[in-house]
Amino acid sequence: MSRPRNVVVAQSGGPTPVINNSLRGIVETCRSMPEHFGSVYAGWHGIEGVLREQLLDLSAQPEEEISLLGVTPAAGAIGTCRYKMKPAQQEDFERVIEVFKAHDVGYFFYIGGNDSMDTAHKVANLARERGLGLVSTGVPKTIDNDVGDSEFKLIDHTPGYGSVARYWALTVQNANEENAGSCPADPVLVMQAMGRKIGFIPAAARLADPQREMPLLVAMRESGVTLQELASAVNDMLRERNRCLLVISEGFPVPQEELGVLRDSFGHVMFSSSKMNVERIVVNYLNDVGLAARGAARGNVPGTDQRHNMIYASTVDLEEAYRVGQKAVVVALEDGSGYMATILRQPGSLYNVRYDKAPLELVANSERSFPEPWIAPSRLDVTDDFVRYARPLIGDDWPSIPLVGGRQRFARLRPIFAKGKVAPYVPQAFRG
Repeated sequence: MSRPRNVVVAQSGGPTPVINNSLRGIVETCRSMPEHFGSVYAGWHGIEGVLREQLLDLSAQPEEEISLLGVTPAAGAIGTCRYKMKPAQQEDFERVIEVFKAHDVGYFFYIGGNDSMDTAHKVANLARERGLGLVSTGVPKTIDNDVGDSEFKLIDHTPGYGSVARYWALTVQNANEENAGSCPADPVLVMQAMGRKIGFIPAAARLADPQREMPLLVAMRESGVTLQELASAVNDMLRERNRCLLVISEGFPVPQEELGVLRDSFGHVMFSSSKMNVERIVVNYLNDVGLAARGAARGNVPGTDQRHNMIYASTVDLEEAYRVGQKAVVVALEDGSGYMATILRQPGSLYNVRYDKAPLELVANSERSFPEPWIAPSRLDVTDDFVRYARPLIGDDWPSIPLVGGRQRFARLRPIFAKGKVAPYVPQAFRG
């Protein structure tokens, strides 16, 4: 039998309420097989931590703290990053190999979205070229649900999406109660949802009202309506119902110069960091052109609360995030390098999934779009087919979250790092 090899796990991109349950699944599964896996390290703040040789020793953490990762949201436990490993940054890739060789790393798990799967794929290829014997495996994560293909053959949905969908289902329910009471003065409430490129998050607002009893409009990036058409639809709803709830994607097309756009290192628009946002532009526009009811339009922008609020986490999402982390370890051990653990929905009327694998090469080069047939003819709603797809993902129960002194008990990992073995290094993108 070959000797145990060490493990590095890292996270990249925006966090989710359940991302640490995938981390927990990886750590606990590796711990259960000491004959195959040695020490488990975390790249502190993602691939940046690997480049800087900042490797948090997860094997040295108490079991209780690892277990508490399951109810700890976002990425505070080991950190995340938005550092893109571009093909021209060959020194960065060489540095990753150097650090892994120095620490006898045989397994690398990267939790993230399409960009992260691309990095995992490139690391797998480089390790193979160098004969390093490194197994590089992807673990899917994104609230946007945009990893994979539009036919849902590579992956049905990503861990993280079910929780943000539940957040919006419950948020819209509560907003509807407020709007029903305040509508004589504030007949229109505009709520901006995350989703810069794809509409799965705003679409989840319909889960608050599957019977379509609320005066609800859903404007996704893919809706293809103008501000003028949007205002007309809002006023039509006001004439019919005297009030209107509008959930709009942060990526809804308005002139970008009005947004004061900022971008992250991946090139993605950072709507919540920009000088203006879509919600404010739409609210101002509605109030400027006038409403077909007394009062004014108001707006809400939840921001990053959508992706770090553990209270709204879906129990289904929590379970699947853990299982996909477990599956990633099994895939790495049994199938070798170059795969992403995946979730596939079983056919039938009852919701059931199986855990499988997909080649990183296919995932890294794919980008899901929101299915056109799931957009309602009005362009400002989604169909029942979407509701049937998304409804099982939000679950039926509240998550069980421990409280100590009235406050949530999160995992608190000790700052125990692997001893440095290579020279200090500044990642290429950070050099002056």
